[in-house]
Amino acid sequence: MTHPTLAQELREALRPLLRRLSSERTISLGKMGVLGHLAEHGPATASALAVAESISPQAITMAVRELEAQGLVLRRHDDEDRRRIWIELTSAGREKLARERSAGLGWLDRAIREKLTSAEGQAIEAVIPVLRKLVAESSVE
Repeated sequence: MTHPTLAQELREALRPLLRRLSSERTISLGKMGVLGHLAEHGPATASALAVAESISPQAITMAVRELEAQGLVLRRHDDEDRRRIWIELTSAGREKLARERSAGLGWLDRAIREKLTSAEGQAIEAVIPVLRKLVAESSVE
């Protein structure tokens, strides 16, 4: 039997944590990415969203259609080029994003306070910049 690599160990340690955090979400991670991108960068075209989220144009079209049906985004034609369609976050979309982002955080906050020692909490705090560095160097968010 081979010894797991650091990458494998990290993945296996994070998987149940991410599952637990996601268990209270009502929309997919991909749709969260679309809403988050629009919240951070403002209106975007479907092609720009596809590139930013590293997913196919077809998947973006489907996600936007579903988000629009829920009133979370709206599509509007460009004032100068009527062929261009901008996708915008609605106020309901902004509220939904905030609720979805906070889903599971109560559980995680309690787990950190109740299950970890002070030193373990500090160790987690110290590794956060390192994990952010890994993600910042990645092409996929």
